[in-house]
Formats: sequence, structure tokens, C-alpha cells
Amino acid sequence: EMEHKNYTVVTEFVLLGLSQNHEVQMILLFFFLLFYMIILPGNVLIILTVWGDSQLGSPMYFFLANLAFLDICYCSVTPPKMLADFFSHRKTISYSACMAQLFFLHFLGGAEAFLLMVMAYDRYVAICKPLHYTRLVNRGVCCVLVGATWGAGFIHGIILFALSIHLPLCGPNILDNFFCDVHQLVKLACANTYIVELLMFLNNGVVIVMCFTLLLISYTVLLLKLWTQSPKAKNKVASTCVSHIIVIFVMCGPAMYLYALPFQAVPMEKVVAVFHTVIFPLTNPMIYTLRNKEIKDSMWKLISKYILWCGK
Repeated sequence: EMEHKNYTVVTEFVLLGLSQNHEVQMILLFFFLLFYMIILPGNVLIILTVWGDSQLGSPMYFFLANLAFLDICYCSVTPPKMLADFFSHRKTISYSACMAQLFFLHFLGGAEAFLLMVMAYDRYVAICKPLHYTRLVNRGVCCVLVGATWGAGFIHGIILFALSIHLPLCGPNILDNFFCDVHQLVKLACANTYIVELLMFLNNGVVIVMCFTLLLISYTVLLLKLWTQSPKAKNKVASTCVSHIIVIFVMCGPAMYLYALPFQAVPMEKVVAVFHTVIFPLTNPMIYTLRNKEIKDSMWKLISKYILWCGK
């Protein structure tokens, strides 16, 4: 660290991690690796299944494959560093790596939130305007919408990144967590940063609450609309909508807990952060898959072909 104009120019941060106990760290390492060995290939399988099966060419599966890809990218931001730190006595991260981690965390997290809104739009058109579905949600529109989610996520991430690098840090350069994030850096900031804190809150906490509220309203409208459907169509569409609603709560619940009041210490922050950045993202596509007969059948066909190919 170097002193400069009454505040500290930080060159690295010390991460306290999830636990200081070596035995606990090894247990956590085992469970996280086991989780990744099972769930990560499952997400890759979802992408390969959607791409390889022409019967899964509808926009819903196209968005699901993109969600699986986004979640894989999102889970590549903080967990690798966390797993490597289990073997380190002193866990540190450079300032530039910290800023990169912060940017990609919110870039990909924002893109996923916006993708869930696109998937809600897809279900709305499919249920409320079925005769216009192929015109309103064709492949070209799908590509534009997915590109827009990545663009909106990038803007969200770059704003938080730009605000974070201008925070004057007073130290000590210790982060009581296993990764770098906005609300942790704010705790290290010097006085007179209220404007920056407010802008961060508006760009982060308000955005996630707004996305959650809009998604909840849209799916409530869709579920009410289902009462006019035939019993068979009602069961099929309700299953899809319920899957979407579960993912919304799984993603937005921890995010609102962490960021709705981002500049105050919250109970069990590390535990919620683990589920938000490590566990839940990889399980999101699984939730969709387990409730969808078509994609489960296609996945088993793909696995069977691979097993036969290996046998030959």
C-alpha cells in the first residue's frame, strides 16, 4: 500500500475467506468440487442438447441454452479463486484483479437478470398472443433480445466498475469475504462518498428490485391468464411458468438481500454470497430441465448416443 493525499492507494486486498479453520476449508473444498463435477457438465449437456436437437428449436429452448451459458460464465468469476484460496494460508487479490472480478460479476449477473425478463416476454407472447408468436418471437428477434441482454449487462457492470475505481480507500485493505464486491469496497471508503454510494445503490439495489417486481407481476398475470386455457395446455404452461418463478426467487432473493441495503452489514452475508455466486447460478438451468419432459428426453437420447459411440 502507498499513502497519497490522506488516503490509501491500495495495491492488493487480503481476503478472509469463508473460514480460517483448515479442516473446515478442506470439507468445503470437497463439497464444492463435488458439486461442480456434477452440475457443471449438466449445464454443458443442456447447451449441447438444445443445439443438437432440431425439435428443440423454439425460442424458449434457445433462451434456456443462453441462460446455461451465462450461468457457466458467471460461476467462472469467483469460485476458481475461492477454490484456489483454500490451499493458501494468506489469501490475497490484487487491486486490478479485484476490479475485474467486480466488473464481470455484475456484467454477467445483470445480463442474466435481463435475460430472465426476456424469457418472461417470450412466455407472455406464447400465452397471450399465440397467433402472433412466430412473428413477434422469431429467431432474428431472439438474437437481438439476447444481444440486448448482454449489452445491458455490460452497461450495468461498467457503471459500477467506473464508480468503484474512483472510491478513495482508507484501509485496512481487508475484505471479510471470499471475493471482491461493491458493498465491501464502500466499507473501506473514506468519508464524503455519499454521492458515489447513492449512485451505486441506484444502479444495483434498485435495478434488482425493479427486475424482481416486474418479473413477479408479469408471471402473476400469466398465471391468471392460464385459467382460460384447456386443462392439458394449462398443466404444460403452468409447469414452465412455475419453473421460471422458482428461478426468479432463487436469483433475485439473495441479490436483494445483499444489495438492497448494500452499505450495511447483513447477517450471514458470506453464506448468502456463496449461494448467490456459486450454488444457485449453476442450478438455475437444472430447475428448468427437471420440469421439462421434452428436453429430458432429448438429453437421454444424446447421452445414449454418446455411450454407444464410446462402446464402439
